[in-house]
Amino acid sequence: MPHTPLPDAFAELAPFLDWALPSADARQTRRRTATRQEIRAFYDAVLPRTEAMLAAVDAYPLGKLPDEMRPLYYLALALAEVAPHVELYGGAPGVPYAFEETRFVAAHGAQDTALGLPPTGAS
Repeated sequence: MPHTPLPDAFAELAPFLDWALPSADARQTRRRTATRQEIRAFYDAVLPRTEAMLAAVDAYPLGKLPDEMRPLYYLALALAEVAPHVELYGGAPGVPYAFEETRFVAAHGAQDTALGLPPTGAS
């Protein structure tokens, strides 16, 4: 999947663009299929840049994020996906002592998160 390059201030995160996925389902699948080492490398690279990343994307209202900022936004969301696995589960890709995650189906999991949720009643 081709990605828009990151803003210059975040160029060092380019090796992690394969984590910059537009939907919650895709980010969860990426995390579930990653190794502990991949999860930790991503976490260690992105966590120190999180405040700057969020400040950069926060300059735009949800649903109005320019295309060039979307990969940065998706990386921040991917960090939120993996952080509990590093901080609570020792870097394990799955949730210990839990149901298999693929059994849970999110109602809006396949939607591009940058676009926001559809109005109530829309599908």
